[in-house]
Amino acid sequence: MNFEILRKKMVQDQIVGRGIAHRRVIDTMLKIPRHIFVQEAFAAQAYNDKALPIGEKQTISQPYIVALMTEKLDLRGREKVLEIGTGSGYQTAILASLADRVYSVERIRPLALGARKCLDSLKLFNVQLRINDTEGSPIGWEEEAPFDAIIVTAGAPEIPEILTSQLACGGRMVIPVGNDLEQRLVSIVKNEDGELHLESSVSCRFVPLIGKQGWQV
Repeated sequence: MNFEILRKKMVQDQIVGRGIAHRRVIDTMLKIPRHIFVQEAFAAQAYNDKALPIGEKQTISQPYIVALMTEKLDLRGREKVLEIGTGSGYQTAILASLADRVYSVERIRPLALGARKCLDSLKLFNVQLRINDTEGSPIGWEEEAPFDAIIVTAGAPEIPEILTSQLACGGRMVIPVGNDLEQRLVSIVKNEDGELHLESSVSCRFVPLIGKQGWQV
């Protein structure tokens, strides 16, 4: 199976074809091999327009959603980024290719370890990965704040203040917000005075964000 051809078709049809215009995002998604981030049984489906299971009742987001969320962060290459929900590590790899440093938090240890192997195989060594599997732990990585960009790859009932407090002035955050069945993708810009400007976009469905100011187990 020629994964390079499938990846080019994915970008042409699902990414560029659906309006993603950020050149660096497009180039990165052409480069990162999505199939290594899914279970071997799903490798042939890795470039399809859908989310896929990655074990532990978690999923890898569909390529378009990954591209859309990344585009909304508008990364230029010098940013310090916080990712909530490492999952398979695919979104992490995209971020690591576009930013200076990535701090990624995952609560499920086997997923975090698998993601680390994939990231290392791609020589993406600018990722700090934390396993936060203690029940009731606060969300984020406060001691490394502030962050120029924050991306949350799990659905939250509301925008967590603990995360907006970790966002630098002038920074951007993308998070799905809603109930456990459907969310809207919310983009947040924090201005120099600390005020938050919110914009809601597409409907989406993510696994739940677990922890304080998220959903309780």
